[in-house]
Amino acid sequence: MQRLISCTLLTFFCLLISLSTVLAAEKPENNANAIVIATFGTTVPRALPGILHIRDRMQKRFPGTEIRLAFTSNMIRKTWHKRQHDDAFKKENPSVPEDIFYVKGPLATIADLQDEGFATILVQPGHLTLGEEYLDLVSYIKGLNSITTIKDKNRPFLRLAVSRPALGTMGPKHPYEEDIRQVAGVLAGDIEKAQKLGSALLYMGHGNDYFPSSGSYLQLVDVMNSRYPETKTYLTTVEGFPNLESVMNQMKRDKVTKVLLKPFMSVAGDHANNDMAGEGPESLKSVLTENGFQVTIIMEGLGEQDGFADVFVDHLAQTAVDYGITLK
Repeated sequence: MQRLISCTLLTFFCLLISLSTVLAAEKPENNANAIVIATFGTTVPRALPGILHIRDRMQKRFPGTEIRLAFTSNMIRKTWHKRQHDDAFKKENPSVPEDIFYVKGPLATIADLQDEGFATILVQPGHLTLGEEYLDLVSYIKGLNSITTIKDKNRPFLRLAVSRPALGTMGPKHPYEEDIRQVAGVLAGDIEKAQKLGSALLYMGHGNDYFPSSGSYLQLVDVMNSRYPETKTYLTTVEGFPNLESVMNQMKRDKVTKVLLKPFMSVAGDHANNDMAGEGPESLKSVLTENGFQVTIIMEGLGEQDGFADVFVDHLAQTAVDYGITLK
């Protein structure tokens, strides 16, 4: 009987060792690095390439690094979660990756990675300007970095850092003027499309009624018009300034009659489909047409373009260097 008990215990101990080995194999190596791409998100399936392409370009640059998506919008996450068991929706939208149905916010995504053993995490915002959403994200990261422990080895992160939006942020480390010039450079393709149509180029950005984030938009327009003087560039916003009435007055002064209208957003989602190109009387397309402009629309998120997606990848790579992080 004693021998049977001893054999049973030995067998159980061996099973524990085997299980521990399997679990350890599933864990990343100690102090492994990960990237979180934190974007507002979209509920529109055909707009997802504006986000997924950024991830693809990031993964291409860093094939050995774990990359996760996070959506900052509570409403958008809830919408996708409700679709998890909607077989009809999945059948109609087979191109939607499975992880989108389970997408989490930045805090939960970072927590998951930390729990899985990733000690160094870089967060790349998918935002375009230094605005409300970006600053909220920065606040989240500052809060997590404020965690202290009695023993250093128990700190949740070795490094946790947030990068900058497409059009840059404050500080001398990476002057925002350089980021704006980089963005202007990768938008050359949009200028070429407008030239072929004999049109001016009009972007629709998001803007904010309660946060003064329009300066980078206006500076980008100035840089675009200096760099591509043969084609006029304008930018209006859904919220805040510059509003459409102001931009239309400017276009009329410039004798513009034809415009190529595009979203100045990572995705061509709800705002692009409704506020920009919708059939309602208040959409940009309707108001412009009513005011005598000939409008051509290209429904494409900026994130779908290689060059623009690479702006985020470049920013992330520079942030990694700033923090002494090696990405594979």
